[in-house]
Amino acid sequence: MIDTALASADNAKIATVLDLARKTWPDDGEEIAAIEGAWAKTKAEKAALAAKEKEEAIRTAGLLDHWTGQGELGGFHSTGNSATTGITAALHLKRQGIDWSHHLRARFDYQRQNGVTSREKYFASYEPRWEFDEGIFAYGLAQYDRDAFQGIDGRYAVSGGLGYQVIDGNSLSLSLKAGPAYRVTDYTDGRVENRVAGLAGLDFDWRILDRVTLTQDANAVAETGGQAVVIVDSSNTTLNLVTGLDFKATEKLRARMSYAIDYDSNPAVGAVSTDTVTRASIVYDF
Repeated sequence: MIDTALASADNAKIATVLDLARKTWPDDGEEIAAIEGAWAKTKAEKAALAAKEKEEAIRTAGLLDHWTGQGELGGFHSTGNSATTGITAALHLKRQGIDWSHHLRARFDYQRQNGVTSREKYFASYEPRWEFDEGIFAYGLAQYDRDAFQGIDGRYAVSGGLGYQVIDGNSLSLSLKAGPAYRVTDYTDGRVENRVAGLAGLDFDWRILDRVTLTQDANAVAETGGQAVVIVDSSNTTLNLVTGLDFKATEKLRARMSYAIDYDSNPAVGAVSTDTVTRASIVYDF
């Protein structure tokens, strides 16, 4: 029975059979323990070999290898500077290395009615991370967004700082990051502003049920006036909050409902400070 379980290479089955064998033949406990020890040693050696092969594959991989990601397509309804319903599309690519990871994100919201565009918003970012200690990482961030209906013809930001993986479990994860930033904003009225800023971010995922996950992402940037670096004297603060609920249909397909709040404390003339976007979409992992 034990030999059959060992031949199956099913660790759960092997552990169950060994436990049953100890209870059924208590007098053979020493022999069973020896078998279990040999199995545990073999399992550890296989795991170490697999980890070594994986590390070597990552180290020798090309620039375009080992990328994973997800594509999203759906609809949205917005309030604030424009009250519209339209289409939304997003892409998230990730490359996980040994100490480094790379994240590429892009999103596009669009709506056109009676020959007039009433919503056109772009967002793209690239974020490399270096985990130099357990749970602690350094990050860099380059970000671009455009929302003409909020008075932003183009906004460019670069940032770098430190982050900490507060929780990293199978069903719950939480990471925080913060650092200085520099932002250039081109307004639709022709003004251009260049400011030093501070950035703070939060990423929270909670798998409530086996197929249901709650996500919360937040990014805040507070610009300082002139060359000042004290955040309390900031002249402009933007805040982006995205709360989502994912329903897993298959291993690669999910349905997502999300609610986003975009806040700008100093919007362009004629624009309001807060936009909200409700999205319903299908997400495909690849």
